[in-house]
Amino acid sequence: MSAFSRRLGEPGRKGTPADLLIVGLGNPGAQFEGTRHNLGAEVIELLASRADARLRKTKARALAAGVLMNDKRVVLAFPLTFMNHSGEAVRLLVRSYGIQEASHIVIVHDELDLEVGRLRLKAGGGLAGHNGLRSITQHIGTTEYIRLRIGIGRPPASQVGSEYILRKPGKAERVELDAAVEAAADAIELLTEVGVEAAMATVNRRVAKPD
Repeated sequence: MSAFSRRLGEPGRKGTPADLLIVGLGNPGAQFEGTRHNLGAEVIELLASRADARLRKTKARALAAGVLMNDKRVVLAFPLTFMNHSGEAVRLLVRSYGIQEASHIVIVHDELDLEVGRLRLKAGGGLAGHNGLRSITQHIGTTEYIRLRIGIGRPPASQVGSEYILRKPGKAERVELDAAVEAAADAIELLTEVGVEAAMATVNRRVAKPD
């Protein structure tokens, strides 16, 4: 057992540990579906659909499904806690599925500091004011997990940030975000195939927008 897993406690069940835990952040409930803050959850739903897997309610306060992805045992999960308490579910998921290192956790989330639709894959780093990441860091005791950030851009000066992230985008922006969700699912599949460093080199390569 690694120092990371010892710190979080004994696994909640026996068996072979998962290779990766992929967690998409968002808020549970129909009223939050389609909002900017739930893009992480949309990526998890898409990955589960691609794998023909069903997300089921677990004792870890999350919907989860185990899938095989490029010969890796991967757990896809969406916390049923609200965003600000995401860490409660992540800690339970880590214990339930025997995750051995923080670097085996990938958090998919929306990002105000990236333009709409832009993706960034990174290992560790700051929290950028994201309450979901703050909760996760508090509950697992480290920032050394992987993040896949999906840009939603900054709100207009007349709009409060919390109101912006909890609203559904307009039609044109929704098209961009749908494409970003597809690209984010592709990025997760790539990560399982080539590893984090190689995936970062591909995902983070900036492609100039056409004039």
